[in-house]
Amino acid sequence: MIRLSLILMFIALAYIPAFSQQVLPSKDQVAWADAEIGVIIHLDINIFAPESFDYKRKETLPDLSVFHPSKLNTDQWVKTAKAAGAKYAVLTVKHGTGFCLWPSAVNDYNVGHTPYKKDILQAFIASCKKYGLRPGLYYNTNTNTYYSTHDEVYQKAVLAQLNEIWSNYGPMFEIWFDGGLRNELEAEVLKMIHEKQPQAILFQGPLKAGNTIRWIGNEDGFAAYPQWSRANETTAADGTVKIDGLHGDVEGKYWCPGESDFPIRRNYAWNGGWLWKTGEDKDLFSVNELVEKYYKSVGRNTNMLVGMVVDTSGLIPRADSLVFDSLGHRLKQVFSAPLAVRNNVTQSIIELENKSGKAVGQVMIMEDLEYGENVLEYSLQAMIGEKWKEVATGESVGHKRLQTFSPVMAGRWRLMITGNVGPVHIKRIALY
Repeated sequence: MIRLSLILMFIALAYIPAFSQQVLPSKDQVAWADAEIGVIIHLDINIFAPESFDYKRKETLPDLSVFHPSKLNTDQWVKTAKAAGAKYAVLTVKHGTGFCLWPSAVNDYNVGHTPYKKDILQAFIASCKKYGLRPGLYYNTNTNTYYSTHDEVYQKAVLAQLNEIWSNYGPMFEIWFDGGLRNELEAEVLKMIHEKQPQAILFQGPLKAGNTIRWIGNEDGFAAYPQWSRANETTAADGTVKIDGLHGDVEGKYWCPGESDFPIRRNYAWNGGWLWKTGEDKDLFSVNELVEKYYKSVGRNTNMLVGMVVDTSGLIPRADSLVFDSLGHRLKQVFSAPLAVRNNVTQSIIELENKSGKAVGQVMIMEDLEYGENVLEYSLQAMIGEKWKEVATGESVGHKRLQTFSPVMAGRWRLMITGNVGPVHIKRIALY
């Protein structure tokens, strides 16, 4: 008995460091993961002069007089996003040109000095509140044709404009730093975030800021697998160059999950598919392609962020809206009726019973992120005859793992957690 007690004590002591080094998400990061789907809405003045504008030449900036989206309706934007299943929306308030969608006091190149005049950012925030979406902001700190050079004047302008949008429009769900933050701006920006937007999730923000999320290495919506929520570094990239193999790190020191961003129009479209240009409806992804991206983003433990374009009238084009509507309908159709489900289970072996008489072809597994990311390996098995047969295996789970396989007709099923670094907390497992 003494020997057995000593053995158990040594095992317990060996296990303690894993808990002491456990990395957990903030409550804001948990809420962000639960949101799963977001949109990023692109509108910039260059859509009014697509043939003549060049990001590298300030003299090609469109004149403010051309910006007059006469039918602009932010309610239509947000309702379209909600129909697709989005829970949050990010607006590109200052993209590459330097043109601002709010009446900035820093310079005149903004919506307040156009024929349109109205504060689009303010209208967007109001629409998000009206329809229950969480608002976010994209402000590109690295590219700005209006200033054309990154001197002290430029740096002061960036900080002043960030101060405007982070001070005057309420709390943001997500803040986008496309390509990360320049070193000379980082200290001041971090200070401003902590003072004005402490709850915001920071895409490609500095790890030491907390609440950081990272790019998954491409703009295709396909996250690498396995995909861990922890990391030791974030990726500062503007999306023009793909980076393979960004899996995160199962032993990473920071909770820094991935966000899979992609435009709803193909990458070879104008401006990479992120901005509208007439005649490019043909470049829209199909609903089937978008569902595949959902499985390879949300289903691989990242959020899915879909790019929405606004046309020169100020609306999401009808062709795009139809695709977004169809995506939301398809996802509801697939996941509204599981064949078997268990919630809030802490055992390493979870049994399920499929009484439907239908074959099972996919599984959803979700960890309770309040306890971190603890599953390292799993095996899904079905009782065929009188023996358990392995149907699918995997590694990372995190917020959500979706896995498809050849349909199997079986009544009894079980999920076996075959490797873990801490207590198992399965929030949900469902068969479809």
